[in-house]
Amino acid sequence: MRFEVPQFIDVEDKIFGPLSWKQFVYLSGGVGMGVVIFFTTNLIVFLFLGLPLALLAAALAFYPINSRPFPFFLEAIFNYVTKQRLYLWRKKSDVVYKSSTPAKTEARSDVSIRESLSTKKNLTSLARRLELQALQKSE
Repeated sequence: MRFEVPQFIDVEDKIFGPLSWKQFVYLSGGVGMGVVIFFTTNLIVFLFLGLPLALLAAALAFYPINSRPFPFFLEAIFNYVTKQRLYLWRKKSDVVYKSSTPAKTEARSDVSIRESLSTKKNLTSLARRLELQALQKSE
């Protein structure tokens, strides 16, 4: 038995002519509020409130930014404005060489190097000590 696999699952269904449900709600809400403002206030208030409201409704319905719908852009702006943006840098203590005795510039014997190779934990410490000794000798 063969089944058809849907190909365009991220495309919204068109419900009201060429408009999807979201587009229809955005446009009808914006136009409805614009009409209410037009009939209840004078022309100056309508120009300052109603037209920007209608433009916002049209942008919500049709205008994509970076191939994403405009409501996602507004949500990102809202989150940026309301959330905390203070980033503090805290230096992590990264110890290169830690020893109970003061560091000496003398070379260690081969026996002590072999003993410290026995554990994996001391391997990185040994490598750093050898690098430090090589740097000190080259100066």
